[in-house]
Amino acid sequence: MKKRIYAGTGVSAVIATVALVVAVSGAIARSGATPLPASSCSAIQNPSGNLLIASDLPLQGSGRTQTTQMTRAIKFIFASHGWKAGKYTLAYQSCDDSTAQAGKWDSGKASANANAYAQNSSVVGVLGTFNSGAAEIEIPILNRAANGPIAMISPANTYVGLTHGGPGTAAGEPGKYYPTGKRNYARVVAADDFQGAADAILAKALGVKKIYILNDKEAYGLGVATNFKNAAVKLGLKVAGFTAWDGKASSYEALAVKIKSSGAQGVFVGGLICENGGKLIKDIVGGTPKGTKLILPDGFTPISAVVQQAGASAENGYVSVAGLPNNALTGAGAKFLKAFSKADKREPDPYSVYAAQAAEAMVAAIAASNGSRSDIAKKVFDLNMKNTILGTLKFNKNGDVTANPVTIYKIKNGRSVTFRVIKPPVTLVKAA
Repeated sequence: MKKRIYAGTGVSAVIATVALVVAVSGAIARSGATPLPASSCSAIQNPSGNLLIASDLPLQGSGRTQTTQMTRAIKFIFASHGWKAGKYTLAYQSCDDSTAQAGKWDSGKASANANAYAQNSSVVGVLGTFNSGAAEIEIPILNRAANGPIAMISPANTYVGLTHGGPGTAAGEPGKYYPTGKRNYARVVAADDFQGAADAILAKALGVKKIYILNDKEAYGLGVATNFKNAAVKLGLKVAGFTAWDGKASSYEALAVKIKSSGAQGVFVGGLICENGGKLIKDIVGGTPKGTKLILPDGFTPISAVVQQAGASAENGYVSVAGLPNNALTGAGAKFLKAFSKADKREPDPYSVYAAQAAEAMVAAIAASNGSRSDIAKKVFDLNMKNTILGTLKFNKNGDVTANPVTIYKIKNGRSVTFRVIKPPVTLVKAA
């Protein structure tokens, strides 16, 4: 009888010891990352990895072709590293911040996603968002996450106020996005003060002396329109009008009449293609004099969606995208283009290149860290990456990249062609 009691006690002691280890160290007890909800996120990739990275992009609506390729580019980068970042193993999930009903990003979905990331201790980094309005919601939630903040690197956000103040930003920005006082957000693309300045340079080069400016009243659309207006005025262009447009309107013919009567030789549209942008372009082009220059910021990407929705009205329009065109990439960038194009069986959209760059930055930050949320976020700001996809990659203290080219694409014969790469002077950017 005593032997039985002794044996039973020994087994209990072992079980208790194991339980204690499990309680103290989830990382030791867990064989892989804890998946995020299937309601918003795809199946976990490399589930045996312990540190989970989520991408947060709108995967429904007119831009779906663009954003789904971005997720494949991110997965491609992680796989190319053998799902490792230094001594840490990685897992990945692609998460959707859009709804079918909206056909674009949704504020409720963005909030739910960010809270899911914050509450899942496996999540140590987020790649996203695509839309600046979604970033406004998610950054502060990730900033307050337990044992954080959680690092967030965007391949596409351009709204100025996310990282620094200036013309076109709202009161309290960017401080209100960082309630802990610690920065956890960076972006690999130029902000809209650079894009607005570049578009103003373009307008002047096209011979536009009087410009009509539209905005959709949202953070991105109003912000980039304001940045463009300020830079245009600095360059001596006359603003014929600064008007909001309704993304749910059935017609923009009355707006086209206003633009025509103003004598504007060009129109700048701050907003998104998914907000009835095709109809807006059709009515503007149809109601203004032939030869009126149409200038669109990167909210009107993918450019294929502009052509699809606006048809012939999009012909000869100009679309700016923060970043370099594929044909300007060299070294590691050219190598990535070749390898990913072969794997994906198509040439990468420019934003897929930037998604890949954001993923590379996240891998480097994790590899340099102690594996904790807070240290990974800190290491993002210490990065000085040489010969990356986009060349040298560094972030300033605000989380902005130090290299800020803007590419202008022209729609010709229903396709986009690289028209010009503009690197606006700092003096004009400050004015924007």
